[in-house]
Amino acid sequence: MGTHKNSAVTFLQLAASGRIGEAYDQYVAPAFRHHNPYFKGDAQSLMAGMQENARQNPNKQLHVLHALEDGDLVAVHSRVHQHPDDRGAAVVHLFRFEGDRIAELWDVGQPVPEESVNANGMF
Repeated sequence: MGTHKNSAVTFLQLAASGRIGEAYDQYVAPAFRHHNPYFKGDAQSLMAGMQENARQNPNKQLHVLHALEDGDLVAVHSRVHQHPDDRGAAVVHLFRFEGDRIAELWDVGQPVPEESVNANGMF
C-alpha cells in the first residue's frame, strides 16, 4: 500500500460511501484545490457538495476500473451509480499529490446513454 494510486482509490471509495470527512482528513492537503466547475475551488466547497450528494444518494456505488500512477499524478477511471436504478456514468478523476496528500483534483464524467452505436460499450 502507501502508493499515491492506493490513496486516490481509497479517497474515492470513502467519499462514495458517504465517509467524506474521513476521506478529507486522511488524504487532502491543507492547500487543496480542485477544478470542478460547479463548486468554488477550495476543499470546503467541494466537501460540502460531496456531503450533499451523499445525503441525496445514500446507496451510491463506485466501481474502480483502472488506476494509473505517474510520479505525483494519479488517474482513476470508474463507473459510478448514484442509485440502484441509475445506468451510471464513466468518471475519470485526476489527482496531483504533494507528499502523501492530494493537492489538486480534476474530474470529468460522461453518463451512460440508453443506447449506443458503439459495440465495445463504455467499459
